Amino acid sequence: MKPAVWQGMRVLLTGHTGFKGSWMSLWLQELGAVVSGYSIDIPTDPSLYEAASVGNGMASQDGDVRDLDALEACLADTRPEVVFHMAAQSLVRRSYADPVGTYSTNVLGTVNLLEAVRRIGGVRAVIVVTSDKCYENRERAEGYRECEAMGGYDPYSSSKGCAELVTSAYRNSFFNTADFDRHGTAIASVRAGNVIGGGDWAEDRLIPDVFAALQQGAMPTVRNPQAVRPWQFVLDPLNGYLTLAEYMLEDGVAYSDAWNFGPDDSDSTEVGSIVGRLARSWGAQHAWHHEACDQPHEATYLRLDSSKARSTLSWAPKLDLQTTLDWIVAWYRDFFSANEARNITMSQIRRFQKLAAE
Repeated sequence: MKPAVWQGMRVLLTGHTGFKGSWMSLWLQELGAVVSGYSIDIPTDPSLYEAASVGNGMASQDGDVRDLDALEACLADTRPEVVFHMAAQSLVRRSYADPVGTYSTNVLGTVNLLEAVRRIGGVRAVIVVTSDKCYENRERAEGYRECEAMGGYDPYSSSKGCAELVTSAYRNSFFNTADFDRHGTAIASVRAGNVIGGGDWAEDRLIPDVFAALQQGAMPTVRNPQAVRPWQFVLDPLNGYLTLAEYMLEDGVAYSDAWNFGPDDSDSTEVGSIVGRLARSWGAQHAWHHEACDQPHEATYLRLDSSKARSTLSWAPKLDLQTTLDWIVAWYRDFFSANEARNITMSQIRRFQKLAAE
């Protein structure tokens, strides 16, 4: 990553009030970008966005990605050079309860964002954030590569596969690299692993559930302890998105594509192991207990092959799994003891940026 690239850069984030969006907003502010955000609401209470006063350093607009006219007006007003599309319904279990809302937000929302970019023009790079769950999961140990088939068992995973297909269709039809000199817009999609970090309070998510229990002196509950996930600290994929955007700004033709940003294979670990390590670091006497009840289907094995980003973008994760867990425990300790969400978040951003520069 080249911090100087972002000084004065006009950047729009959809979904900036969410967990990843808040971390990205603060990092872009630290880099000196002119940051604008577009989001329908603040999705959790508490939220990192409010606790860390993220909105103080950026322009923020209330709006639904399902509203094309509002999105178009936002782009016309902010005139971004770079867009990160993060707005989404991001929970597997909620997608079972609200499949229509999931598909309309994740699929039509992506259509509307790309259509607004097409109509307004002037955007140099668009990065559509999807998910590692976009792949047709065959429950195998090997990591999935960018060339493999889209799929999805549940509505959330399927909606992210659909968002990838929408992005590819718009790239081919309206932002084709063969015609780049005319439109000047690079379009990419990015797929990360199970992103974890401080400040996550989403429902039915492992980290917030674990620390809510630990803070109350209770034993964390685990639904699928044997499930293997590609765990990674939130700033690692965000570093990948920023790095990719820099390459796209330099050469939109070469980097308009799909990209995986996953952790090292050794950091793809069972859920039960993660919870046990967090509980021990917190000082809990008991690690976790299994919630033995009927659960909606979730994938058992999921890994990403990020060799393309490693070889082409010189990107690699900076934090291994144990360091990631240590940083997360430190974040929640500081938050619960002093309610200093902004200070600990900015401290970790600056510390990570030094690691990325080495």
